[in-house]
Amino acid sequence: MMPAATRPDVSWLSGHARRDGAATGLRDLFALLGDLLIDGGDARLALDRPWGRNAYGCGPSPAPDLLCFSSSTASPISERAYARVELAREQLMHAAISLGLDAALDLRTEEMRCELRQQFGLDDDVGIVFSPSGTDSQLHALALARALLGDAVTSVVVGSDQTGSGTAASARGRHFSTRTAGGLTVTKDGPIDGLAGEAVSLPLLDGASLQPRRNIQSDVLDAVEALVRDGRSVLLQVMDASKLGWRAPGMACLDEVSRRWPDRVQIVVDACQMRLGAARLRDHLARGHLVLISGSKFFGGPAFSGALLVPPLVSAALRGGNPVAPGLFDYVGRSDWPVAWTDLRARSAPRANIGQWLRWEAALDEIAAYHAVPAAFRRMAIRQLGETITSLLMLSPVLRPIAAGSVAADEDGDEFGFPTIFPFALQRDGKLLDLGETQAVYRALQHDLGSRFSGSMADVAARQCLVGQPVRIERPGAAPTAALRLSIGARQVTEAWCDDHTTARVNLEADIDRVVDIVAKTELLVSELSSQDLRDICNAD
Repeated sequence: MMPAATRPDVSWLSGHARRDGAATGLRDLFALLGDLLIDGGDARLALDRPWGRNAYGCGPSPAPDLLCFSSSTASPISERAYARVELAREQLMHAAISLGLDAALDLRTEEMRCELRQQFGLDDDVGIVFSPSGTDSQLHALALARALLGDAVTSVVVGSDQTGSGTAASARGRHFSTRTAGGLTVTKDGPIDGLAGEAVSLPLLDGASLQPRRNIQSDVLDAVEALVRDGRSVLLQVMDASKLGWRAPGMACLDEVSRRWPDRVQIVVDACQMRLGAARLRDHLARGHLVLISGSKFFGGPAFSGALLVPPLVSAALRGGNPVAPGLFDYVGRSDWPVAWTDLRARSAPRANIGQWLRWEAALDEIAAYHAVPAAFRRMAIRQLGETITSLLMLSPVLRPIAAGSVAADEDGDEFGFPTIFPFALQRDGKLLDLGETQAVYRALQHDLGSRFSGSMADVAARQCLVGQPVRIERPGAAPTAALRLSIGARQVTEAWCDDHTTARVNLEADIDRVVDIVAKTELLVSELSSQDLRDICNAD
């Protein structure tokens, strides 16, 4: 049962006078909460209406019976966060009556920047640009890099095989969907005015060995050097962490890039998985790196909620009026920019994105709940869950583990010194399943299939399980395969924690039991169902 909403606190309205016409746009807030939570994004948020979930297996409402180790892709909203967004909507309604919807949302969004900085100990002059998704934030990063470095910018994408599906387009300044979050119809892969360019892709995985590529550091330096020698500036997008949980390249390599080409390269860190501690996040910003983050991966907020963190020196340069590509303004609203960025705000439409705002309200609730758990318990819980998952993968005849953890990782000294994403391929009779059949297993895991089996197998098959979406793996001389992922997220830790150590231990053991159930069902699907059976299950969705 969801906790009852308390009386709204509208103290954040103090000092702001009521204005005429304040009810304009209020009707947008009266839609069903589930509909608002999937509004203001691109096609990836759309629900398969008969099934009631999006392509990532998540609906807009809590799903407490779903066994979720899927935070590397997306998680259903928690009951606690759902109650929070209900209350947040009520608070905004009160504010909008006095200020108007645009002004009230703008004020609340600026407060959310302060909350986000506080949660991670960021300086007040770190800029935060909110967005509907990490892919939108990549466009924002490209536009800011071009404003700083000039138009002759080429993107170098490290981990191009383990980043978001829209990156191939966004890194080249092209539309990544047929519709923007603001509802504008565009041509997918068509050029964005003032942003279109080229990109260099550097994959991380060796598809033949299913191991990390060995020479990524030298590949990065060689790619940047060649582009600079050719008269180009570079937006270098690096991983911390990738879809498989890898970091690349190491900090020493990034420092070498900055030392060699200080005025020709802007580094942007893809930290959308948010599998890094606050100290590491601050370290990136102190080095002048732009940082892409999300509230909807590790922390378990509803998909999608993106943001770009901008270090103070870059923020100051942008406030100086550097020209920004006109096409960017199709992907940003006024309240997305920090209040101090007056020039960019003046050029942006006051486009109220209610869905984006609500998803970030939920994410902030999850972030605060996680950080309220003692650091020692967070570290212990993630370590123990990770050890269990590693053992299960190593012992399974069906699940073939792929290297977990990090590439060129630094020791964090916190819970992120341990792996939190555990990728694995599927095999039957020693042969890897292809991409299509792996995708079918992923979908079948989410269904109650108890009626297809009897006895103890029926109990296992009845479990509804959500894991990380398949990551495509190209293999030389063979059909593509894919990696599924068991992913530890903040919610496993938050929901296990209790002041009573015995209760916390019991809760953590329940999490371990859920992992065992997911592995058992995966093994059952691969061992007992044919390829045709799996296709039939998917076609029946």
